Amino acid sequence: MQRMPLIAGIGLFAVLMSAAASAQNATLSGTVSSAKEGLMEGVVVSAKKVGSTITTSVATDEKGRFSFPAGRLEPGAYALSIRAIGYDLENPRSTDIAAGNNESIAITLAPTRNLPKQMSNAEWFLSFPGTDQDKKALLNCVSCHNLDRIVRSQYDGDQFVDVFNRMVGYYPGSTPEHPQRLVGSAQRSLGQGPQLRTVAEYLASVNLSKETWSYPLKTLPRLTGRSNRFIVTEYALPRRLIQPHDVVLDEQGMIWFTHFAEQFFGKMDPKTGNIWEYPLPVLKPGYPLGTLDLGLDKDGNPWIGMMYQSGIARFDKKTETFKTWSLPKEWQTDAAQTGHLDPSFAHVDGKVWVKNSDRSQILRLDIASGEWENLGSFSADGKRLGVYGIRADSSNNLYLLDFQSSTIGIVDAKTRKFTPYRGEIANSRPRRGAVDSENRLWYAEYAGNAIGMFDPKTEKIKEWVVPTPWAQPYDVVVDKNGEAWTGSMMSDRVSRLDPKTGQYVEYQLPKTTNIRRVFVDNSTTPVTFWIGSNHGASIIKLEPLD
Repeated sequence: MQRMPLIAGIGLFAVLMSAAASAQNATLSGTVSSAKEGLMEGVVVSAKKVGSTITTSVATDEKGRFSFPAGRLEPGAYALSIRAIGYDLENPRSTDIAAGNNESIAITLAPTRNLPKQMSNAEWFLSFPGTDQDKKALLNCVSCHNLDRIVRSQYDGDQFVDVFNRMVGYYPGSTPEHPQRLVGSAQRSLGQGPQLRTVAEYLASVNLSKETWSYPLKTLPRLTGRSNRFIVTEYALPRRLIQPHDVVLDEQGMIWFTHFAEQFFGKMDPKTGNIWEYPLPVLKPGYPLGTLDLGLDKDGNPWIGMMYQSGIARFDKKTETFKTWSLPKEWQTDAAQTGHLDPSFAHVDGKVWVKNSDRSQILRLDIASGEWENLGSFSADGKRLGVYGIRADSSNNLYLLDFQSSTIGIVDAKTRKFTPYRGEIANSRPRRGAVDSENRLWYAEYAGNAIGMFDPKTEKIKEWVVPTPWAQPYDVVVDKNGEAWTGSMMSDRVSRLDPKTGQYVEYQLPKTTNIRRVFVDNSTTPVTFWIGSNHGASIIKLEPLD
């Protein structure tokens, strides 16, 4: 197996020089103000050393003060940037930090000349006229691009129908810069139904088809208090086309990530920012490339869902080689898609759970024999589940999350019996999630804008609505303290829930961040939160300070 090292951080020489200068690390602090507000709370301040691929960010407190902790910034020249909706950085735009010094600067902001360009997807949803139901029809749009592309378009209803029919022929990992067509029967037409026409006309009512937006632009308030006690480190990846969909940290402190639109598997060393990419075998030539789900088995080896390549892969970290398993020929269709898997408790019975998106089939792979078992599809209330997320418990039973309703449920590994449960939030669209040490399922309620938790002991579901409207969480993980963490595809915010009190703390990220899989490192105190910026070609670490 030949790996492809791509050095995206500081090189060996820089590492040695950094070590020599570690005793002379500089710090940077100061204030942020504007003529309109004076000293400003909740402004995210970012510093990137010239020539580096790593950006560090902090936020201002209630007195407008910010401070980068000692040891985080090496001496050198830094470019500065800010995030504060409605404002642009006026000055200074750069600063020099000398060894051993505490550089103090006063940053001033001016009103922005381009508010629409600063708005998050959540803020566009806040601004759009119409009902919540009107807006929820657009939630799938943000998987491939921001709403900025829609609101700045000039299409009318007829043209949007044509766009819809074209878009359903693309692989889910497609982006405007890198489209991939689906093959054969996987492509389909949405037709001209009344629901499609309604959505098309709604989009034409919120874009520039009439040359101007007919509604006022609404923005979210900046965060306050505890929400501004954090450090964010962003590691830029070496190519814009890399889409880090799922990100996990192993016991050795290495980051592993899947490429949503390329046939590679990635590794990053957070200490240096160095990147390695390992070419994945192509199992199905001519079909879209890219991977999705990523899980670690008991031995710490990564398993990868290979999407339209219709198979799964295990990466042996010692030998740096892949072993792959293709779906049997009788299940190989143009629409076969093995995006989701869970090897977490394969050591219990030797079997890995896999989902084939074609007809939402639930499969099991016997690792030793290579034999596949098809449990078929599962239904609730007479409707087949549209599963988007499978998670195993400690007995290797399987939780299913139905992305078409409010249903979650569990499949008994021995009897195959499926028992469904429903939350109170209607059509909450459960997805992804994690199982904790008590076998409780924590999951995202995408359309419900909430975190859900199912307790198998009580057979009850609890739900906590995220405080930021239109956050639409994608995934949930629980840390060692029992707090639940989720990220937004819409608001560029991270949410942290204390289930005991029902209170949230939210953190504003420095830039537009389409968050998918979330991961928490429990080896640190406080814990450390990791994500991939799926549309931003970067890995992001968020360290809360309390």
